Amino acid sequence: MTLSALIQSFFTDRLCTQMDASSHTIASYRDTFRLLLKFAGEKAGKSPMALTIEELDVEMIGFFLDDIENVRKNSARSRNTRLAPIRSFFRYVALQEPAYMFHCQKILSMPSKRYIRRNVEFLDPQEMQGLINAPDCSTWIGRRDHAILTIALQTGLRASELVKLRCCDIVLETGAHVRCEGKGRKLRATPLRRETVTVMKNWLKERRGSEHDTLFPTMRGDQMSRDALEHLVKRHIKTAAKSCPSLVGKRVSPHVLRHSTAMDLLHHGVDQAVIALWLGHESVETTQAYIHADMKLKEIALAKMSLPAQQTGRYKPDDKLLSFLENL
Repeated sequence: MTLSALIQSFFTDRLCTQMDASSHTIASYRDTFRLLLKFAGEKAGKSPMALTIEELDVEMIGFFLDDIENVRKNSARSRNTRLAPIRSFFRYVALQEPAYMFHCQKILSMPSKRYIRRNVEFLDPQEMQGLINAPDCSTWIGRRDHAILTIALQTGLRASELVKLRCCDIVLETGAHVRCEGKGRKLRATPLRRETVTVMKNWLKERRGSEHDTLFPTMRGDQMSRDALEHLVKRHIKTAAKSCPSLVGKRVSPHVLRHSTAMDLLHHGVDQAVIALWLGHESVETTQAYIHADMKLKEIALAKMSLPAQQTGRYKPDDKLLSFLENL
């Protein structure tokens, strides 16, 4: 099979049929191969359609990954994200065309690049309240934004989960909660506090949408995009900074709101395993990043440590023993 036939088969057969990959996964893989094929075509001096498997060798892949970092100025983390679809494709090629097994193995052995894992950013309770109070609730957009920010900071939903919420996903009777389909197609329900229930009741009454209508629509009634949500958060952070100076210069995205929810739960003594379930984490290890980022918890641990009542000195042998040892 030619390279073009293998790539088409990889997307249609492997990703769509066998794996039933999500639209986000397919879009990420597609963008990676668009960049790779365009780069390799320019290097080889031919169209992407004319490229062969042999030309996509470990050297070409290495040049492409260097270009991602040095020319496009992406981070090492983005570099690793681009490498993952390439590995997946060459695992598929090794199965479909065993003659290329050694060629594929060299590419599969390319390591991910190590990078500095920075502490997560989050808002403290005062900053969270300042952000919730920022929208102008005398307008329809302000009331919608107030409802979005309230739900985001109480539930810790991802940006993609927030914009996909429908009216039927909110249950406001006994056992009030919000349902969502999270990463990895995991369904989860997150309970709602009384004040959040009040806000959502008022919003649903004004929204007056059917069960399957989007919960937080745009002015045209369409589903909000992730870019629009990010712009919304930045706009209200700018407003909140006027009354909460600690927000000045702070980079806040919808994902930072998710981190803020996790840190708030952690400060209230909620177990890591419960926080992992609350946020829809695959593993409790992911939740440990919040412990590393929280200086307050470390300060509490330090305060519990006390110096011993009596300082113990080091053992000092007598002169005869020292003399014995020196003469050995």
